[in-house]
Amino acid sequence: MPAETDNAQKIIDRAIALAREVGPQIGAVLLTHYPDADTLDTFRPGGPSLESITATNRAVAETMASLDVEVFVQRADRGAFRRWMRDREDTAANRMAWISREGLLRGAEARAVLGLPPAAASRVAPPGKAPGPTADRLLRAFEGVDEAAFDALADAILAAGRADILTVALRKVGAEIGDDAAEDLADALLTAAEGARIGPSGWAELVALPVALPHGSPPDASAIGNALLASGLIEENAEIRFAPGWRSPEALAALTPVALRRTLMDMLEGRDPRDLPRGDTEAMAREGFGVLLGLRIDWDIPIWEAISAAGGLPAEADGEDDEEAEETPEEARHAALFDSWRGAIFDAHDGCVPLALVPPSQVAEEIAAFLEEAGEETGAIEEIREFVAMARGEAPGEVIVCRIEIIGDDLELSLYTEAGRFLDSLTLEAARLPAPAADMPRLIEAFVPVVRDTPGR
Repeated sequence: MPAETDNAQKIIDRAIALAREVGPQIGAVLLTHYPDADTLDTFRPGGPSLESITATNRAVAETMASLDVEVFVQRADRGAFRRWMRDREDTAANRMAWISREGLLRGAEARAVLGLPPAAASRVAPPGKAPGPTADRLLRAFEGVDEAAFDALADAILAAGRADILTVALRKVGAEIGDDAAEDLADALLTAAEGARIGPSGWAELVALPVALPHGSPPDASAIGNALLASGLIEENAEIRFAPGWRSPEALAALTPVALRRTLMDMLEGRDPRDLPRGDTEAMAREGFGVLLGLRIDWDIPIWEAISAAGGLPAEADGEDDEEAEETPEEARHAALFDSWRGAIFDAHDGCVPLALVPPSQVAEEIAAFLEEAGEETGAIEEIREFVAMARGEAPGEVIVCRIEIIGDDLELSLYTEAGRFLDSLTLEAARLPAPAADMPRLIEAFVPVVRDTPGR
């Protein structure tokens, strides 16, 4: 019996040592609580005893909490686990990958299930009433490149809605270091506001899908959002919820860090964002872009049993930080799938072009990159729009229609009044078109009626 006790203590000691090693590298960890030996045997046949697992979980939870790692606990459910394994190969890795997305426990509830007392209060000092001292603390963390301290304090300031502190901090860094440093701080605060250790999985963040819109009435935003969710492009360990309606890129870019964090909280609680109401769709169509705003919940929580089995965290792939690294097969597959999905959206929604799913702070950059890449192609669209507008000026009050002729890979547009009077024509080479000539009628129909035959004949 003493030998068994000694062995159990060695298992606990090894687990504590491993938790101390990996704890500084993660923000959360998931422990699985087994209510009885039969449930444990279903999940881990032939594994450690229930007493050993329970004692190890307690020790790991205490160690991780001391390292400021959020501890989640899931209750093992034999029925849910069997359904999870039904279409998967029976391997140790698949058994340990099961996560119950419904009812994860955190905080005092998680500790209670493990048999632990409530945790001590957070060590991060709350923002003071006067903004200056807290702004100074934020600047010291920023200038000292203490990322953990900066993130913790910025999060506390944002959670308290203290825009006054951020205003003072930005003013001070601009005066003391310069405008470039103030811009860097502003960017860091926006990034901090976009995501937080909140939500059912311990991490939630805002995402945005900018879309190049056709002239006229933009398509239903929900249809595009739902199409993305059904496309297979979203990784399995992520959950995305889109807010209904289109948002203006300009209104999104104007949000302060505090307003951006409020938007995150509104989305998490299922409310329409009060700081970012739905935009004027006609105005967005004229400007050319709208944004779908989404909430991304990250379910990729490190699972303690997987960490323990591997003896640490998974090694990062070689060359991960190498900008010149070759595209992996998975990246190539994802890119091909995205291009296929984008083409389907273009065809189904009058020439809409979805860009990449990015954090809100990167929307303006994504749109600028798209416009730069489009180059002459975007110029061709503007030329067609101006061509139609000039024709309408020549025939005020009359309906203008367009007859399209494809000549090889090139495109010839002829504009007429509905009564048949010829107004003007325009030829565009294939290299300048934003889509194959055969696909252009769908795009052109967004801002002028297209006819098959010359009207009046």
